[in-house]
Order: sequence, then structure tokens, then C-alpha cells
Amino acid sequence: MAFEHYVRSGQKQLRCGYTTGTCAALAAQGAAALLLTGTAPEALCLTTPKGWEVRVAPAFCRMEGERAVCAVRKDAGDDPDATDGLLIVATVCRAREPGVRIDGGPGVGRVTRPGLDQPVGAAAINTVPRRMIAEQAEAVRRRSGYAGGLEVLLSIPEGEAVARRTFNPNLGIEGGLSILGTSGIVEPMSEQALVDTIELELRQARAASARLFLAPGNYGLDYLAQRGWAGWGIPTVKCSNFLGEALDIALSLGFQQVVLVGHAGKLVKLAGGVFQTHSRYADCRSELFCAHAALCGADAQTCRALMDAATVDACLACLDEAGLRPAVLASLLRAIQLRLDRRTGGALSAGSILFSNVYGELGRTETAREVLQEWETAFSMA
Repeated sequence: MAFEHYVRSGQKQLRCGYTTGTCAALAAQGAAALLLTGTAPEALCLTTPKGWEVRVAPAFCRMEGERAVCAVRKDAGDDPDATDGLLIVATVCRAREPGVRIDGGPGVGRVTRPGLDQPVGAAAINTVPRRMIAEQAEAVRRRSGYAGGLEVLLSIPEGEAVARRTFNPNLGIEGGLSILGTSGIVEPMSEQALVDTIELELRQARAASARLFLAPGNYGLDYLAQRGWAGWGIPTVKCSNFLGEALDIALSLGFQQVVLVGHAGKLVKLAGGVFQTHSRYADCRSELFCAHAALCGADAQTCRALMDAATVDACLACLDEAGLRPAVLASLLRAIQLRLDRRTGGALSAGSILFSNVYGELGRTETAREVLQEWETAFSMA
């Protein structure tokens, strides 16, 4: 059952795939169905958070003693990554306690550092996949009439070996891969095709306005909606990791004001002059926090803690402990503004807003404050 959803990228049609989280939820659905009905399903189906239906045939679905085991093969579409083709396996058994308990087995990593989506010691199964897995298992339980609880154990047979080729060990995830996905869908990321698509969307946006919001990804788009800024009528373009290319294109098209809105994990890299923010090109978040903390008077212990921090949120916790967060963020924001001004040569007004899912808005560069105030005034008078 091929997954036949496509996105246009430049002049190409690229096939989408589905995340490890979607695979895990489908596998849990199949194992729960076999356990509670005695029949192995020939097809598994769910609607992802993005709203797209995914229908697959299980790689296998069988009983092993008192447990049901179902596997779904990961399909990354035209954006193959390290997990493409791996089996995501769910083992489901009855439990005395009500509800659905979820844990990770072999090949699923364990969190060893604070600041990630899950607490230290937990399986690296992120919040949205956990919800999807629980929803699928619970739906099967209700349909079957079973009144007890369920335990779901996720495993990835090749996960530990594959994880060594990823950034998981650097992030503090040991022993395997993460089960991820916020939309449930993998959208292709062919670099040149994606830049072409960004340019097309920027051209369309420029036809409507000389003002622009740029967001690296869904977190930024969600933040714009939460703040109500998406209702200002200012075009918004998602630029993925290609912040430099997006700014260069915006400059060439004659945009006058641009505000970048995104998670600090991406945008803090601008302080180091990094405008291609994918981690395979540069992952200098901790180093930047450490350097600016040192400029603000941090001691060696704080600098070491920052260098060991796995995430931006962990860096912020270190800075709070040292009483340095306001000063360091102000220093980073000045550096980001300087880099934006150099990139655009002053030919357009570009600023940035950084936020964290844990700490909320962290700050705005000087130009971002000025531009947003102007836009808000214009919107209120409209």
C-alpha cells in the first residue's frame, strides 16, 4: 500500500512519507487488535495530526505467548533519512491497571540529559507520538469491549546501530532512536527543490505585501497563530533551514521589512553567522550560549554546564541558576541583529523573535521590536 501523497517542490512532485510516530501508532493499533479480537488485521489505518490518512499493511502481526506483536515499516517517501525502511514494532499485552502505558524497548533510545521532550530516564518517545499511540490502542480497546488496561512496548530492531549515525548521542539520547513527529507526516526536503519552492512562495507573498514573516517550521507558524499575528494580513513563508537563502531572495524581490519568528534552537545559530541551520551543517547552540555567557561574566562552572547542555532549554536553566539569563539573551539578540544587518546590507529591515516551548518568548532583536510595533499600529488602525 504505497503512500500516495505528494507536495510540489519547484517543478517536481515529491512523495511524502510518514514518521516513526505514525508507524508506532499503527503498529500499536495492529497489535492491540490481534490481542483483543484474536484476528490479525490485514490493513492498518489512522488519520495523522496533519489530517492525512495513512493506510498500510503490517510487515507482520502475530501472537507471542500472551502478547501480540505488530510491525510497520517506516516509509520516508522522497526524503529518505536514517530511519527509512526500518521496522517499528509494538508489543501489546493486557494490564491490571486501567489506561494505556507506553514504554520503549530495544532500539528505542533513553533520555539521559534534561531539557528534551521527555524527562531523564524515559524512553525517547515524544509527546505527540505518545498521544497517537495511546489513542489507537484505546480506540481498539473500546471497540472490543475490553475493560482492562494495556501495556505498549515499542522497539526498533536496528535502532541502536542506526542511532550511532545520528545526533542522538550528542543530544543525550542513548541506546537507540527517537520516536518522533508532530504532524505524523514526512515532507520531502530536497534542498534545491525546497529553495525553489521558497522562492516561489516569496514571489507570491511579495505580490501582496512588502512586509513578511519568515518561520523556519511549524513551531514558528504555531507561535504566530497563538500571538494573533497571523491575522494581521502579513504574508508568512516557511523557509525550513534556509534562512540565508530566504533573506537573500526577499532582498532581491524588494521586501522592505522581514521578521523571522522561530524556536531558539534554530534562530540562536544566527548569532554565530550560521544561516543554514540544519544540524548537519552546524550545531553551535551550546557554544554560542557559552561564549555569550562568558562575555557576561559567567564562571568556569557555568560555562562547562552550558557546553554539556543538550538543548536550548537546558542552557536557559543553567543561565537561570547563574542569574545570567537576561544579560546573555540580550547579548545574543544583539549578535543576531548584527548578523542580519550584515546579511541584508541594510537594504531591508530584518529582525528576529526567539521563543522556547518551555519558557515562551525569549526576546526580540531591536529591529523586530520596531517593525512589530509599526505593524501592530497599522493593524489596529485598519
